[in-house]
Amino acid sequence: MTSPPRRTNSEALTATLELEGKKVIDVGCGEGHLVRLMTRHGAKAFGVECSTAQLEKAHAEKPAGNEVYFEGQAEKLPFDDDSIDAAVFFNSLHHVEIKHMRKALSEAARVLKSGGVLYVCEPVAEGPHFELMQPVHDETLVRAKAYETLQGAADLGLNAEQEFTYIHPALHKGFAQFKERILRINPQHKKDFAEKEKNLKAAFKRLGQPVDNGFSFDQPMRVNVFNKS
Repeated sequence: MTSPPRRTNSEALTATLELEGKKVIDVGCGEGHLVRLMTRHGAKAFGVECSTAQLEKAHAEKPAGNEVYFEGQAEKLPFDDDSIDAAVFFNSLHHVEIKHMRKALSEAARVLKSGGVLYVCEPVAEGPHFELMQPVHDETLVRAKAYETLQGAADLGLNAEQEFTYIHPALHKGFAQFKERILRINPQHKKDFAEKEKNLKAAFKRLGQPVDNGFSFDQPMRVNVFNKS
């Protein structure tokens, strides 16, 4: 059986989506890395994020161009009907409450133009990076539910175009940076993290592969691409 190729999330996205001159949104944009990436590739990019801490970090970064960030939620996007060329859910659909996942896809379908593209990239619940996070952030159920929700996309006028997997090298500069990122995204895990910190440090050392700028952890990723009819 052939192993999935190794590539970064940025490489997968830019090789799949046509960005030049397109109006695109990153739903659940976090600190805005992909928003800036898509801007640099010629898109008019918008980021939507519900976390104030993540938005503050996004605004603190040097702009790549004329990107814009909105505070908002996937299930209520701040865009007009049929106004967007491409919508991206990168590592974010599983962060939507399970009961709102289908509504989030419905909102993406609403704002996309006819012929627009929905790009959903989700981490698979396996591999060294998942194992590292699992003791304090076990996403097995929500990742499965996100994938399950995608199976009903056709009912929303979103036609499946392709599905592929790859291995992304998740990078952390060190344990302190890993801890800061996890707790910024999931502040509710602060107490649990503190209780398990010793074991988490040991796992970080055991699972991480030293690289020039930190430690790398393999993370299998799955991409599903849809076209709006």
